[in-house]
Amino acid sequence: MADLFDTGDTPRAETAPRPLADRLRPRRLADVIGQEQVLGHEAPLGVMLDSGSLGSLILWGPPGVGKTTIARLLADETDLHFVQISAIFTGVPELRKVFEEAKHRRAQGRGTLLFVDEIHRFNKAQQDGFLPHMEDGTILLVGATTENPSFELNAALLSRAQVMVLTRLALADLERLTQRAEQELGRALPLDGPAREALLEMADGDGRALLNLIEQVAAWKVEGKLDSAALASRLMKRAAKYDKSGDEHYNLISALHKSVRGSDPDAALYWLARMLTGGEDPRYLARRILRMAIEDIGLADPQAQSICLHAWETYERLGSPEGELALGQAVAYLALAPKSNAGYVAYKAALREAKKTGSEPPPKHILNAPTRLMKEQGYGDGYAYDHDAEDGFSGQNYFPDGMKRPVLYQPVERGYERELKKRLEYFAKLRLRRT
Repeated sequence: MADLFDTGDTPRAETAPRPLADRLRPRRLADVIGQEQVLGHEAPLGVMLDSGSLGSLILWGPPGVGKTTIARLLADETDLHFVQISAIFTGVPELRKVFEEAKHRRAQGRGTLLFVDEIHRFNKAQQDGFLPHMEDGTILLVGATTENPSFELNAALLSRAQVMVLTRLALADLERLTQRAEQELGRALPLDGPAREALLEMADGDGRALLNLIEQVAAWKVEGKLDSAALASRLMKRAAKYDKSGDEHYNLISALHKSVRGSDPDAALYWLARMLTGGEDPRYLARRILRMAIEDIGLADPQAQSICLHAWETYERLGSPEGELALGQAVAYLALAPKSNAGYVAYKAALREAKKTGSEPPPKHILNAPTRLMKEQGYGDGYAYDHDAEDGFSGQNYFPDGMKRPVLYQPVERGYERELKKRLEYFAKLRLRRT
């Protein structure tokens, strides 16, 4: 019987086949494709490394964009011992052991970069357990999450770490990754231009998914180059499958949303049906349908939001498949409703104004004065009670003193916003007369 181990100079593990994604793992941060907004020379991580002041981090981004790779390379470039754990498989006893080993390592003069994958899966108590070890320098924490840290991570943990937002790879980044893979493979992929582009789009910004696809394509024994139709045929199983968290999910919800915005009820119902038959969660669709009413219809038809909420409630009471009819009716109503994003645009403009003006206080005349000191400071002086004014409108200024009055909400001449526009113009005329 042959020995289980290779007796040659090279261990068998080193000669075993390795996945393409592993073979192409960058060895330096400079080799990482994409994420210039984080890794660039003037970007946050680049500045930290240049100044030698790397702090704890939360890497927030979708799968396959390099979170694990970046963490490992940060440890290499700062000469820290790299420890990787997953919140899915690690409990309190394992965490204690990690912290004890890090303390021992620190006593020996070596720091530890602890990379925690899926950190959002730790509960509040487990997250709090990291804090003392971060504060005393036992570990430098790098957490990775696909979920919004604002919602999933403790405020105390977030206050001790800087959030770095990683984004899906652009098509240009995916093309660079493809070229790097072809160099590693020693040959070009057997695809013509449109098929190559289709392959990149199929990865949906996920570098790891792209390398897996490339590995499949590179293994095919074909003569010449395949076109898009041949590629789709050979990858039919994957392309036809509805992935509730992958490219088909995002493509179809985009198609549904844009069909509603484009006032095409037939197309909207078709894409809704495609998602439901593909196994999409109707509750997710109910949320998105309500979002459409808020973003694309708004006050042009104030009833639209109520119809969506009622459809959502109807689904919750009836369940599938009967409750899905209510969602279909809501989609048809939204597609035929008058469209306006004036409220959405106004809200974003208000956010920009708020950021621009910082902490400017409200004018004193609209502040309450419950104490004598506040009255002495002029709080409430000169306030005009609108109900006592002619037409119930005083025309006073409600913006911070010295701030130029912006025009934020501009109703369109569609649906109910026609009436709101008339009211806005009416109050604007009164304001000019009374100021």
